[in-house]
Amino acid sequence: MDDKKSELVDFPILSRKYKTLLTVKYANRKPYVSPNPNEIVSHIPGTIIKVKAKVGARLKEGDTVLVLEAMKMMNQVKMPFNGKIKEIQVAEGQKIPKGTVMIVIE
Repeated sequence: MDDKKSELVDFPILSRKYKTLLTVKYANRKPYVSPNPNEIVSHIPGTIIKVKAKVGARLKEGDTVLVLEAMKMMNQVKMPFNGKIKEIQVAEGQKIPKGTVMIVIE
């Protein structure tokens, strides 16, 4: 372990502070990024079967935007709130991994 990672750091728990050593895994972890509410992101890997929305379309909360097939199930991806489709970043037949931005809403 190099000297930078082996020094004690403050670790607050509730109202108390403790001294601890950070593991290499913890020190090298991917930083948390707050999700963008205007992006519809895939939560599971799958294949885009049907894109029902068009760029510029105004849709209401609950309207189906696209159909994602995952593990032989057809998942209807719906609008989380009323809005206008700004970008569609996937195409029918495309295989996508978990965490892919599929739709951007204005």
